[in-house]
Amino acid sequence: MADTKQIKVTLVKSTIAILPAHKKIVKALGLTKINSFKIHNANDAILGMIAKVNYLLKVENV
Repeated sequence: MADTKQIKVTLVKSTIAILPAHKKIVKALGLTKINSFKIHNANDAILGMIAKVNYLLKVENV
């Protein structure tokens, strides 16, 4: 069984004055409040969403 790489995604900036599409991406990542975090598998879909809103996030390897 192959090990899947995991990443920790943390919301570090507010979503108040950003595009509605970017708000939906942040919500889809499971992030609600500043400093909330989620651990995701690093697949293409998640990495693409992170690339769209990278100015709001901090990403770390787990």
